Amino acid sequence: MLKRIGVSILIAIAFLTAVAQKSTSYEIEKDYPLFLEKMKQELTYPMAWGNSAQTDFSEWRKMARTIVLDAMLAPPPVAKEYGMEVVAIEQRAGYEARKIRFNLSGYSRVPAYLLVPAGKGPFPAVVLLHDHGAHFSIGKEKMIRPFDVDSLILADADNWVHQCYDDQYVGDYLASKGYVVISIDALFWGERGRKEGARYESQQSLACVFEMLGRSWSGTISYEDMYTADFLASLKEVDADRIGCMGFSMGAYRSWMLSALSDRVKAGVAVCWLTTTEYQLSPHYGRGKGDSNYANVLPGLRRYLDYPHIVSIACPKAMLFFNGRHDKLFPVPAVENAYSQLHTVWNSQNADDKLITKLWELPHFCSKEMQAEILSFFNKQLSK
Repeated sequence: MLKRIGVSILIAIAFLTAVAQKSTSYEIEKDYPLFLEKMKQELTYPMAWGNSAQTDFSEWRKMARTIVLDAMLAPPPVAKEYGMEVVAIEQRAGYEARKIRFNLSGYSRVPAYLLVPAGKGPFPAVVLLHDHGAHFSIGKEKMIRPFDVDSLILADADNWVHQCYDDQYVGDYLASKGYVVISIDALFWGERGRKEGARYESQQSLACVFEMLGRSWSGTISYEDMYTADFLASLKEVDADRIGCMGFSMGAYRSWMLSALSDRVKAGVAVCWLTTTEYQLSPHYGRGKGDSNYANVLPGLRRYLDYPHIVSIACPKAMLFFNGRHDKLFPVPAVENAYSQLHTVWNSQNADDKLITKLWELPHFCSKEMQAEILSFFNKQLSK
């Protein structure tokens, strides 16, 4: 009896699938609504610089930043005190690696890696923001070589740095050149991950939970990055007037968001994450299924600003953008369009000499050559 029922169910599923495939009554194709182009045409971005009625740039920045913060929804509560503790220390060539814990917010006490150069400070400092990569078992370890950890975590980190960072930990490289460096796990990565184990689909579930509670997972990540910059500025080893930030892939998105939203940051670097909504949601150029975009979607923000318009809030700060000509995630036409928009804004404020944009003959990757130019950029922009 049960066998006959099972066969009947399979036949019914096959029939419904066949009918659906033959049906001409549908409104979704390749995960896009058929009216996608109509919706995109309605995006006029009225708050973008040049579109807004506000002609005073400093006032526009305040207004645009407020709109972004509103889209990030309610922030996590600020910690009453950091309560930093040093868990472990390792001496490295020219700097000290510290495993620390501190109160990032009123919700979360987090582990972090902090690198401090040898010698007398205070030093310039960099907030390093790790990537997404659909790889959740590690976060901060993608940026700073871990120590006093399980051999599997170290192997995981070494392998990831080989794949994405040309066998060079960005944090250790910068620390060896005289920078204090910090990196934390974004919520859902590493030691702030899922108890039951990493699962790709759970990021969508987590984002849904946040929005059900009037919050934004993406917004929370950006708020926490801002709180991290504030914490870094509080350290005696750090010159609070010389703080930069840098990230690759999703870390690049986090970096230009932090540059736009935090006055702590004086210079920002973004490697391999820049596009426009027009290209991102294009059946020709886009991927069409959201993917990691749950980590960078802010509710309702497209009614006012596109990605380059958000970046423009950072103007006239020094900013560096690198992308790869062979990056399948961010096609060249999208990047060039975004670059052009940014240069228009920086030019309007006589600050185009502070904006560096460059396409490399590389895929989605952060090479040692890129890192050398990033160091030169920070040396110039964060010098006394």
